[in-house]
Parts: sequence; structure tokens; C-alpha cells
Amino acid sequence: MTQIFSARAAAWTCFIVLFFSASSFALGAPLLQRIAPSKTDTSITNANTPHTVISEGPANDGMLFVWLTGTGGMPESAGWPIFDTALGAGYNIIALSYIDTPAVAQVCRDENVAKDPDCSAHVRQKRSFGDNVSSLISDQPQDAIVHRLTALLKYLASNDPTGRWNSYLENGEPKWSKIVLAGQSQGGGMAAFIAKQKHVAGVMDFSGGWDMSSPSKIAKWYSNPSATPPEVWYGTYGAKEPDAKALADSYAAMKIPQVHRFRLDRPTKFDPHGAGSADPLYQDIWVQMLQHK
Repeated sequence: MTQIFSARAAAWTCFIVLFFSASSFALGAPLLQRIAPSKTDTSITNANTPHTVISEGPANDGMLFVWLTGTGGMPESAGWPIFDTALGAGYNIIALSYIDTPAVAQVCRDENVAKDPDCSAHVRQKRSFGDNVSSLISDQPQDAIVHRLTALLKYLASNDPTGRWNSYLENGEPKWSKIVLAGQSQGGGMAAFIAKQKHVAGVMDFSGGWDMSSPSKIAKWYSNPSATPPEVWYGTYGAKEPDAKALADSYAAMKIPQVHRFRLDRPTKFDPHGAGSADPLYQDIWVQMLQHK
């Protein structure tokens, strides 16, 4: 397989180190923009680390790859190999800045789960959609992932008209049928949770959370009916992750097809929890996921 990553991704990395404070720059055809959430909606004051937006060129209105980082991560924490692979597959990219601390797994445990077995679903609902159904996190409605994505798309449509960002909006909301949601750890869980309620083009869940409703039982929301059909779901987890069994159980409960579940055991220098989305060794799996669109 042709290695899409190689030299261009190395160039991306070099530019990131040298120009991290820049708002936008071009590297060959792709255009990179960093846009503070508060610039898209002045009511957003928390987690104001810039969104990262990458597009191949002004005429590209292909599918949109929306990336959600894990707990404590930055929008670009995935590393650039997977972004460059998505670019090579014809996607535009948004690595979304959102409130990712405290983690769902940090909040929904022990006495909180004993009091509310649906703790994780309530926290994810608040963090994803802005509904005030949990007092365990202080996220405000404007902080919600879906609101941030919507505000960013509207901002891009107004301020970067040549990018054809309007194609990702429908009746003032994200046009989910053109969006693939992807994320690592907590972000993967958020991608899955949103896809349960919105019919998206695809889901790429990298070690996406191990929510529990009791010490030995995964959360009920994993088994809820899904607006997104199972044939466009994908999930990976590291064979040596401490929570590998819970992750495998969650993928089975979400009815991800067996051939779309990847137990990763290739030798890697990365932490097994993050290797699935960060190590170019798994680029063949990323390509398989991205081509199913």
C-alpha cells in the first residue's frame, strides 16, 4: 500500500513546531487554520484552545472528518499521520476543541455510579449536547461538542466561503450525513454517543471509553438503539490495555460488525491505549475505515 503519511506528514510536524501560534498557513495544497472557539461564539469562554481545521483546497466539499481528542489532550493530540491519511482519502478535517476534563471515567465511578447507574450517559449527554442532566460536570450549554461544531461550521461558512463549508450545514445544523466522527479514548466514546443519536456517515472509535453501570457491567447506553447503522461503525483497542475486555464488550454491545473490530497487537513504541490512532503502523486500518463512506 502506498504510504500516504511519509514526507508530507513529517513536513506538517515541522510546521507545527515552528508555527503553532499562527492562525493559518498553507503547506502545498492543504490549508491549516486554527480558530479559537470564542471567535465562533463569544459566549464560549471555557476550553478556548483553538480548533484545528485542515482542508485540501477551495473546491473540495468531500466528506468531513471530525476528530475528538482524549482526556487532557489538545485538538492535534492524535498526531498528524491519521489526519494526513484522511486528507489523502479526500476528507476535510476538523479537530474540535472541547471540554475534556474531568473524564467521564473519572466522574462516573464508585458512589456516583452506585447512586446513578446511568451516570455516564448523563455526563456524555451534557458534554455532547448541552442538556443539563448531570450536576457532576460544570459544562455550560454553549460548551457542548455539537454546539461548538455547529458554531465553527457557521463561522467557516461566513469567513471562508471558498472552502464550501456550507455543504456541511443543513437547516442551521451539522449535515451529519457528510460527517465521519472519530476520536480516541473519551473522544471516541463521545463520537459513539453522538452517533447513537445522529445518523452520521461513519464512526471511528479508538479505545473509546469503558463506561460502567456497576463494577462488573458496562453502561446501558452502549446497547441503546442507534441512529447510525452498524455497518459504518469501527472500533479499535490495544490488546494490552488494562480495560481491553470492557472495550471489547462495549463494541459488541454497540453491534459493531466483528470484521470492524480491531484488537491491536502489533509491536509498537506507543502506549497501547493510544497506538491505534497515533502509530502509522496501523495506517492500513485507518484507510479501511475511511474508505467506507
